[in-house]
Amino acid sequence: MSFLNPWLLIAGLGIGLPILAHLLNRFQVQHTEWAAMQFLNRSVRVRSRQIKLRDLLLLILRCLALLLLVIALARPAWSGKTASWIPGEKRAGVIIALDGSFSMQHGEESSTRFRRALEQVGVISGKIHPGDPVTLILLGGKDRVLAHNMAFDPERWDAVVQQLKVTPAALEWDNVPKRLKQLAGEMDAPGKEIYIVTDVQARDWKNRSPKFREALADLAGSARVFMVPVQGAPANLAVTDLELVSGVLRKGTTARYQATVRNCGPDPVSNVEVRCKVEGVQIDSKMIPLIAAGASETVSLFVPFLNSGPTPITAEISGDLLAVDNVRRAVAIVKDRVSVICVDGSEGDAGRLIVAALMARGGGAAGEDYVVRSVPWLAFPAEKLDEVDVVVFADVPEITEEQAVQLSRFVRKGNGLVWFPGDNVKAGAWNERAASGERAILPARIGPVVGTSDALGAGKPLDPEMPDHNVCLPLRSLPEDLFNETRFLRQIGVEPSAASFPVLQLAGSGAPILLEQSFGRGHVFMFTTTAETAWNNMGLTPVFPLVMQQIVTYLVGREFERPRTVGDSLTLTYVEQPDASDAVFDTPSGESITVPVTGHRGQYVALLETAPEAGYYQARVSVQAPGLPIAVNVDSRESDVACLPESEFRADLEGLGLIVATNDNELAAAIDLTRTGRSAWRFFMIAALAFLVLESLLADRLLKRGQSKQENSSNSEPQNA
Repeated sequence: MSFLNPWLLIAGLGIGLPILAHLLNRFQVQHTEWAAMQFLNRSVRVRSRQIKLRDLLLLILRCLALLLLVIALARPAWSGKTASWIPGEKRAGVIIALDGSFSMQHGEESSTRFRRALEQVGVISGKIHPGDPVTLILLGGKDRVLAHNMAFDPERWDAVVQQLKVTPAALEWDNVPKRLKQLAGEMDAPGKEIYIVTDVQARDWKNRSPKFREALADLAGSARVFMVPVQGAPANLAVTDLELVSGVLRKGTTARYQATVRNCGPDPVSNVEVRCKVEGVQIDSKMIPLIAAGASETVSLFVPFLNSGPTPITAEISGDLLAVDNVRRAVAIVKDRVSVICVDGSEGDAGRLIVAALMARGGGAAGEDYVVRSVPWLAFPAEKLDEVDVVVFADVPEITEEQAVQLSRFVRKGNGLVWFPGDNVKAGAWNERAASGERAILPARIGPVVGTSDALGAGKPLDPEMPDHNVCLPLRSLPEDLFNETRFLRQIGVEPSAASFPVLQLAGSGAPILLEQSFGRGHVFMFTTTAETAWNNMGLTPVFPLVMQQIVTYLVGREFERPRTVGDSLTLTYVEQPDASDAVFDTPSGESITVPVTGHRGQYVALLETAPEAGYYQARVSVQAPGLPIAVNVDSRESDVACLPESEFRADLEGLGLIVATNDNELAAAIDLTRTGRSAWRFFMIAALAFLVLESLLADRLLKRGQSKQENSSNSEPQNA
């Protein structure tokens, strides 16, 4: 036998109080001689033995009642056959962990996996006694505890369950066993049961790490763990990507986006229509004739920009059993005009190649809405950066302190900077004024020039393994022979900052050729090789125009262009310290969330820690300010809804001490069979009350009986006299 509140047993020492009172009343009696006392002495002596027996009996009853009351409050409980002669009820503390990830929405509306999971929750709750502690946690994204050690009440429980909804987030299982063990440790119950109701996605449960299996076994050691799978069909289509491939985001132009659709099911799917919408109006559509099982197909969607400003863009499909991943969102910040200035510190070759690369497009002649200029380094101080979107430095020897401050403000406002080295660059000056301190806008400190050619004098090519970055998208479409034609003979050694990101690298050595770093609302790209042909042949190959045009497209946008995923943080950055102390994020469902603005090292940002919904958020610097849209999508990994077969699931959990129940009857039988924990506090409480009642009745009866005899005795004494 064990006690849920063992410290209350200390109160059992209180049984000494009635005994102490009895002894004090016995030994501290004051004797008063008076005349009539002699008539009572004989009666008292006759009844003294009866009085002692009566007082002793009442004392025992009072002590037993107090002791039983203390035991009841200490909540005695036991498992198995321990103290089985004591009556008790089969009770347990119950923790229900319900999978709320968006794959649980898969299925027909009337029979989704989540609906069937709620039916299993109903079977479990039908086995819970009123008053028993129950905890309900919804798994997925940021796990939510909706009921914590709640005394079970059917009506209150039903109200909580009716509010349950699937979240648009994915489920990560790694921390689930630890979280459930923590909840079990916070629960006082004669027995503890944990029910995990999930669709058992194969991607989650196949090849789980030994560490995860150990965590499940450890969880089973602290409570009885029931796995309740609710499986479903594996067929599902999902739009997994929507990316800008080419085009400058300016009014009056057309950009090409690329949408990717994945067939997560085991069978091929034909005639999949992909629709492209701009601000909710369909402007393009493409048909995918066939998507093989487990394969992905891409289509190009052409988006005309008729107006300037933030433009929401979506790619959508329809017709399958899971709607939440059938749409992908993006935001384009469209400008009235795009202006690029190249500051050339060489003899003109670098600037000429950069301008040619940026103008090498279909119908790409310069106009009022797209301006690309090259100016000598010495003419740069006269340029008005307020009218420029992207500045390119090519082999510029150095900049002044004033120019460093000017560039810092320029990038923080949301503009872009591209930097090329060269023979004229003074590394020490650039490191001092642009690669250190609060104005460290360059992604790396500049080192000495190093050779990258082999023994035969041939330069190294680019690494074909590129990261998932917008700048790399057009390079992936190049034929392998054209891609390998780009060779690098020399580059500068660099010491990248912690905030930098390598975009392009050399094959073999992994030395970075292109680095990126965000700075305020803008971005900086830093090449480690020149724009002209002294160190490489990049400017003479198709790689250079593709990279430069994509960099400008990337830099012209704002941070709101890059879609986020549900559960990610959303940020709103400021160029200067704002007047308002709070920013506002409007969620897709219409809720307004106020977020404080914080400052660090001269930068100011408002951070919404978690985006709980999919859709378009509106970020505003104040309540009255216009909103800037941020696209938030679901995690496409969760779209693989195939479930692990029951036989594999049981085999995978074998030896871990978990109980698997796949249907209502099996679940109900498993609960009845394994629930051995008994609680006897009600028995001890009733026994304590019974002894108190018995003591009261006996004391009252003996008191009345004593008074009656005393009256009879007092009435007979005068007659005898």
